[in-house]
Amino acid sequence: MDMLNESFRKFGVFREELSVDEMLVRYFGHHPLKQFIRGKPIRFGYKMWSLCASDGYCYKFQLYCGKDTGPKQDLPLGTRVVTEMLEAVDIPTDHSVYFDNLFTSRQLMVTLAEEGYRATGTVQERRTNQCPLPDSKTMAKTARGTFETRFDTAEEITVKPRRHAGRPSMIWGWVTSTRIPPPLRLPAVVAVAAAVDPVPLGSAIPVSLKRAITVLEPVTKSCPGLLEALYLMAKAKYLSGDAKAAASTLKHCIDHVDQSYADAHLLNAQIQLHQGFFKQASQSLELGLSYNFEIKDHPLFHLIRARIQKREKQAQEAIQTLHTAIQLAGLTSRLVKGSTPKSKIDVNDNDKVSIYLELADAYRMANQEADAKQIMEEATLMFKGTGEEVRIIVANADLLLARNEVSAALGSLRNITPDQPYYLQSREKMAEIYFDYLKDRRMYAAMYKEIVDQIPTPASYLMLGDAYMTILEPDKAIEVYESALKRNPRDHDLALKMGRALVKTHHYGKAINYYKEAIKVGEDNNLRYDMAELQMRMRQYDKAEKTVVQAMEKIKGEDNSSLASLIMQAQLLKLLAKIHDLVGDVNKSIGTLKEANEVQVRVLKRVQMEQPDSVAEHKTRATEICCTMSERYQSQRNYEQAIKYYQEALQHQPDDANALLALARLYMQTGDLDQCQYTCMTLLRLDKENDLATVMMADLSFRRNDYETAMFHFQELLTRRPDYFAALARLVEVMRRTGHLEKVPDYLEKAEKASQRGTTEPGLAFCKALYEWYSSNPNGALKYFNQSRRDPEWGQRAIYHMINICLNPDNMTIGGETFEAMEDLADTDVKNSQEMALRTADKLLQLLTNFLLLASKNKGNMERALQEFTNIASSETYKDHVGAICGMATAYMLLKQTPRARNQLKRVAKNTWNFEDAEYLERCWLLLADIYIQSGKYDLAQDVIQRILQHNRSCGKAHEYAGFIHEKESSYKDAAENYEMSWRFSRHSNPVIGFKLAFNYLKAKRYVDAIDVCHQVMEKFPDYPKIRKDILDKARSQLKL
Repeated sequence: MDMLNESFRKFGVFREELSVDEMLVRYFGHHPLKQFIRGKPIRFGYKMWSLCASDGYCYKFQLYCGKDTGPKQDLPLGTRVVTEMLEAVDIPTDHSVYFDNLFTSRQLMVTLAEEGYRATGTVQERRTNQCPLPDSKTMAKTARGTFETRFDTAEEITVKPRRHAGRPSMIWGWVTSTRIPPPLRLPAVVAVAAAVDPVPLGSAIPVSLKRAITVLEPVTKSCPGLLEALYLMAKAKYLSGDAKAAASTLKHCIDHVDQSYADAHLLNAQIQLHQGFFKQASQSLELGLSYNFEIKDHPLFHLIRARIQKREKQAQEAIQTLHTAIQLAGLTSRLVKGSTPKSKIDVNDNDKVSIYLELADAYRMANQEADAKQIMEEATLMFKGTGEEVRIIVANADLLLARNEVSAALGSLRNITPDQPYYLQSREKMAEIYFDYLKDRRMYAAMYKEIVDQIPTPASYLMLGDAYMTILEPDKAIEVYESALKRNPRDHDLALKMGRALVKTHHYGKAINYYKEAIKVGEDNNLRYDMAELQMRMRQYDKAEKTVVQAMEKIKGEDNSSLASLIMQAQLLKLLAKIHDLVGDVNKSIGTLKEANEVQVRVLKRVQMEQPDSVAEHKTRATEICCTMSERYQSQRNYEQAIKYYQEALQHQPDDANALLALARLYMQTGDLDQCQYTCMTLLRLDKENDLATVMMADLSFRRNDYETAMFHFQELLTRRPDYFAALARLVEVMRRTGHLEKVPDYLEKAEKASQRGTTEPGLAFCKALYEWYSSNPNGALKYFNQSRRDPEWGQRAIYHMINICLNPDNMTIGGETFEAMEDLADTDVKNSQEMALRTADKLLQLLTNFLLLASKNKGNMERALQEFTNIASSETYKDHVGAICGMATAYMLLKQTPRARNQLKRVAKNTWNFEDAEYLERCWLLLADIYIQSGKYDLAQDVIQRILQHNRSCGKAHEYAGFIHEKESSYKDAAENYEMSWRFSRHSNPVIGFKLAFNYLKAKRYVDAIDVCHQVMEKFPDYPKIRKDILDKARSQLKL
């Protein structure tokens, strides 16, 4: 039996609640120790005394052998058995003991109370030692559940007779022994609880504080209306680090006992201040003042108010408030002037030091370093030799750091030894100095290692693990977290940190397994959330969804009305929506986001009352949910709903730049230019230098044909940021469309000088490429586009433009027939270069496969391209896509089905111009103008051409078409003007246009100009046919005449 008992207690007595009772081991043989007990499930067997935990685990058992002849033979049987069983317990104050009326007696309860146990047992009426209680017959006549309470003031024992069902004499009542202090002895607890600060992270709870909580718990349960006991219990909980329980007790104290109790309001504000809820703390002070005006005479009232003022950057106001606190506390300082009388309320040394330290810090915030130094000297002198002296030394380190005396700060902190109070804070401050000021990561971690060596608590290990994570050594952090978990396996925060450390080291599988085991040990939704997030990252979407659903069911199965539950619900729903989105189920994602939005709105209503300091954070979360919903609706082209939720997002945060910008883009996309402008102006009022809003304002002006305003916005932006290449690319577009391409090189030069990367900058190369392409230099454009095509920001657009250049390097109207007969493209070298360009386009990317098929001019390829374009245009999403319509019309033209091409092009003839579809719209309009010209409808062709030139004044092809129309109408002067523009914008790169220009100069009798153009063409294209014979010679002969 001794070996079994030792084995049972191999890991100690680790349960708090213990029970002492008898049990029978079944035995039907013959033995003198065999017992018979009537009415038991096992009536025959060996009788055992046992000490068991609440879960049934046995720590100790002992065979009953009859009458005891040992040293305790004079004690009653019950007392002797219980005390012998409890010999297995090392720390009595950590356990509560329960037993039945076989053991319970007054003497036993007194004995256990003296040893420090919390004991409860049912008692027989004859064992109450003449306690003045109603007898069992009287209690039997009362209603079921009736009870009374009597308190033994000498031995601090509570007795409660209770009316039970059945025979009342069998279980007459119970006795509780915890050394409960009567109300007259509560001031003794005050001395215990008021002598300490809140327990720092990593420190053990002082024994005196544990004792205070042990003493106060039964008092508050037995006397829930005892105001002083409730207050002291709340303060003890707060000082032990359980702020949530303390706040709950204070709420009961204020709401249900006495609203005017000043100490409760002050402690409530102090707890909220400690949690970082500054607005709530201020509200608690004001509420306490409204119920009891005398609270203003309490020094703590002014100390807490000063801390709030410091948080709000009101240094001078905090100084004045602390001066009042010093006078009320009866302290003196040469800096404090006034005649405020000393308060009748005594303040302990801890709070007095706090007043001095807060005043010194307020002086430092106000840049009054000399006054801060004087206050610290006064505090050091006043509290020299006390336990608070070390605290002043730690605080003085901040002043030394403010004066950049880092070595002095480290020296003063290094002298604090582990046996002194505030040792932990001193090492934390040293770690901060090493990390922030000296950038010494090794010593930063060494400080926390020293804390673990001196104070080996789970919290100390947690701090060391966090330090390793901070210096990016997650492997060491995992080892430390594992050590901490062995000491405290039910710590959820520690479990979360462990899982995140495993994720940091990319041990995803191990992290998943760890999360699963941690959830089994202690149900925690934060663990489930992290596990679901990790599963989502690993693309295990089904498992991630299942984990989130389980967490949601757990919340709904519990009390889901608390604020913490609502916050967790909103986070889980957001994660679930993201999972649905990654799976591709947009409708489910939207439905889940709507549910998340509803929960988040409920959270916002609650936090405004319960946690006003976190309102901004939750408004940000609500804004994110609304913006995400808008994005999902945009992907479905449901712009009305998208706008609705962007507007809702702005109700939460009217100055959210991202939401305003997204809403402005959406208004522009839907053609609501007035609302777009209003939204952009709202954003610019909030941020005058918002570059994206400025670009959008310029785009708006351009769409409204207000070119001067568009130019002004872009130039203003590029003056401020010459290397803002997104704006520069747009400016090149605007310059092209306004016919001012010659001004672009100046901006490119300024951008190159401002850029840190110079000529290697991909954005600069892209802008140069645009300029070269629009200036009819396809080779130069390809060179610069090639430099930027590997860049993540510019690469996709660069490749797109490169493919277009390769498909149509001479910017011809594919499918157009107007100039086909006039252009001599039979040269073999030209054909070879075209074939090479097509091969290059095919290699670059397959995004424009169908246009590539059209460019090949092979009938089979063209028919296949037409089918693909038709399929694209027939889908609901892309039925009005300008690119698809352009492709269909081009294919019809190449297949000689002009009427069908014209019908397709008429669909976009009246489309509103926008930057997104600008290139395809221009190609459609050019092709439509070509069709009108071929059919002799010059008026309709002119209308289309004017619309093109309205949005792109440097469109050489449009000017060429206009010149052709005027030439056909024998208006050679007007034709020459248009051909001149086309020749200029092509940068003299197309000899056909040069020929036409010279011809119309000749017809308009501008012989000199005709000769000049001929020379320009022949200089660049010396072998170009016909121009010498047909124009140059004729012009010269006319001059001779």
